[in-house]
Formats: sequence, C-alpha cells, structure tokens
Amino acid sequence: MPQMAPLNWLSLFMLIIMIFLIFNVLNYYSFLQPIKSQSYKFSPKKINWKW
Repeated sequence: MPQMAPLNWLSLFMLIIMIFLIFNVLNYYSFLQPIKSQSYKFSPKKINWKW
C-alpha cells in the first residue's frame, strides 16, 4: 500500500487548519451582542455597622 507523500500530508494539514479557523470565525461573528448605550452608575451601599 503506497504511503502519502510529505507534500500531501502538509496540504492535508493546511486544509484542516483552514477549515478549523473558518469554523471558529463563523461561530464568533454569527452572534451579535446587543450594544448597551446606558452609562453605568456606581452607587455604593452604606452599611451601618453595629458593634
């Protein structure tokens, strides 16, 4: 049974890496996150310590 040439292994590896990267990019950009335009106000809560 003949084995694959090293160039074929390299092209197969590059094909798998490209498919993996395209899959990740499509998954990342397929979900649009809502943009929050409200400003965040920090209001500290005052705690009365009873010693």
